[in-house]
Amino acid sequence: MNYEQFIEANVKAELLKLGFSSSIAAMATSEAIRYYRKQPTSRRGKMILDCLNQAKRWAKSAAKSKH
Repeated sequence: MNYEQFIEANVKAELLKLGFSSSIAAMATSEAIRYYRKQPTSRRGKMILDCLNQAKRWAKSAAKSKH
């Protein structure tokens, strides 16, 4: 499993656990992967948390706009 697969699996699982729909979780996971690719560095050991926070922000925004 490479880094992107690790981020994808864990971010999507966390978003589903938080109650987001699978479609929103999938789109937010893609946003987290895009964020990962754009970031040159992150605090040591904190990249997954940064990606998860980015995905949560995106998912909340997408959930609001659907209603």
